[in-house]
Amino acid sequence: MSGLKDIRDNAEFDVVIIGAGINGAGLFRELALQDLRVLLVDRSDICSGASCAPSRLIHGGIKYLETGEFRLVAQSTLERNLLLRNAPHVVKPLPTVLPIRSWFGGIVPSLRKFLRLGGKMTDRGALVLEAGLQIYDFLGRRARVMPRHSLFLNRRTREEWPHMATDVLATAQYYDAAITQPERLGYECVQDGLNVGTGCGIATYTVPVSFADGILRLRDSMTGETRNVRTRALVNAGGAWIDRINAVLGETTRYIGGTKGSHLLLRHDGLLRELKGRMMYFGTPDGRICLAYPFYGHVLVGSTDIRIEDPDTAICTDDEQEYMLRMVADLFPGFSFSSDDVVYRYSGVRPLPATDASDPGAISRDHIVHENRLGDTPLLSLVGGKWTTFRGLAEEVADRLLETLGAARHLSTKTFPIGGGRDYPAPERYSAYLDEFFVTYGMPRQRAGILLERYGSRARAFAVFCQKEADAPLRTLPTYTRRELAFIASEELVRTLSDVLFRRTPVALSGLLTPDVVLEVGGVVGTALGWSAQETDRQCRAAWKEAQERHNLKGDLPDTSPSQTALRA
Repeated sequence: MSGLKDIRDNAEFDVVIIGAGINGAGLFRELALQDLRVLLVDRSDICSGASCAPSRLIHGGIKYLETGEFRLVAQSTLERNLLLRNAPHVVKPLPTVLPIRSWFGGIVPSLRKFLRLGGKMTDRGALVLEAGLQIYDFLGRRARVMPRHSLFLNRRTREEWPHMATDVLATAQYYDAAITQPERLGYECVQDGLNVGTGCGIATYTVPVSFADGILRLRDSMTGETRNVRTRALVNAGGAWIDRINAVLGETTRYIGGTKGSHLLLRHDGLLRELKGRMMYFGTPDGRICLAYPFYGHVLVGSTDIRIEDPDTAICTDDEQEYMLRMVADLFPGFSFSSDDVVYRYSGVRPLPATDASDPGAISRDHIVHENRLGDTPLLSLVGGKWTTFRGLAEEVADRLLETLGAARHLSTKTFPIGGGRDYPAPERYSAYLDEFFVTYGMPRQRAGILLERYGSRARAFAVFCQKEADAPLRTLPTYTRRELAFIASEELVRTLSDVLFRRTPVALSGLLTPDVVLEVGGVVGTALGWSAQETDRQCRAAWKEAQERHNLKGDLPDTSPSQTALRA
């Protein structure tokens, strides 16, 4: 559990971080590893806002070259390479293909963008892309783990992509990376901090009520309990909600001008086969960059970039869905696409800096750290940033806080593995690792492989737990077992069924969520957490309502409340 009841009233912390998205979770880990007492709070679960709605890429940001953000690209490529080493269980290399529709297009617009004179890139010709990829390879040379780019002319392109638009003259391929379970990596950052940090804590589903004289008042939104905690510094990592949080703390700011990004998960076997494990990263007629790549047996498509005032209203609309389907169809006219192919969709708000820029795509994705003071207490607001660079941002902010608090850095996290990435087997050791599971736990290689891919080296803890009692696969999710989900519920800071379905596991995101799945998983989680029948029913209904309203899933959940069950009996 991770509720406010676990925090002692008037407990003292060096730093309180508000917001458990990846910026907050990463900073929590960074500070805990430096022996600071840190409290992390969030109004919902770990990585439940924009951090669970990205394109799921760990990338160097090749498009940032167009605006001359070389420092951001250099940092991003370095952090990408580090994550491939530090979190190999969830961060994987991703071959990325750029379609080329002209040889010399985009030269003038690219110069205008580079010089910050405005304009959109609607055509990135071979000359522009080749120059950009050469620079990208150069900036990504530090800790390099993947090949350099290559260029394929028309004949090879037609062979590889028979359903692609005929006006595509060539393709270029380079390597970035994708993250299979970002929400889980966020959780693992928090767990790393709790494992090593003395006097550290977390309170999910908890909101700040007020701040005065170094005392922060908090309320648990699930139980209504309140606590006062004392802190020497505050960090606002609330993403799109930063200005609202600052207002509660007593500081008026206008730091955030977020934009909404939506994505689709498509069930499309033809496109999936043609992608062959690669991502298609392509420009659109309106100057946007879209993507499509294999993800849990489906195709992930994104994204939009739309200004939004209220982050609580961010959902993927039918208009956005139609736009993304149209863009994919424009590149692959040999396939047909329709709303029937969409099995899941999601949306989040990028916590970008407030700006009057007319083109949302032109807003920098770099981070800004604002500092205010609430009396004697420093308040840092973390604006911007992205999944790829969360560790670098955490390192930068931690150094600033350590100096402010008069503390010293004890270790660097550059080569410090995250969660299940610790002791993860190298490719040449993978097979032997699975054999060890059979010898030690009597677990078949196939089952051991599933646990290893889901949880990294933490698979050993799962195996021990599953071994203690009789276990069985779920009827609705045969690759999951009852003990596996019970372990997540009881050991991984879970407070709601949605925490399990949407964040600790990829059940929802892999297109597997149905009313029957919700009910079966809800029963397992409810038993593990000691919920009553009424509470289990309420949790199931809340999770399915979230699936319907935020992800456009269809169908009704049967009434399984005790009263209705008794009536049917």
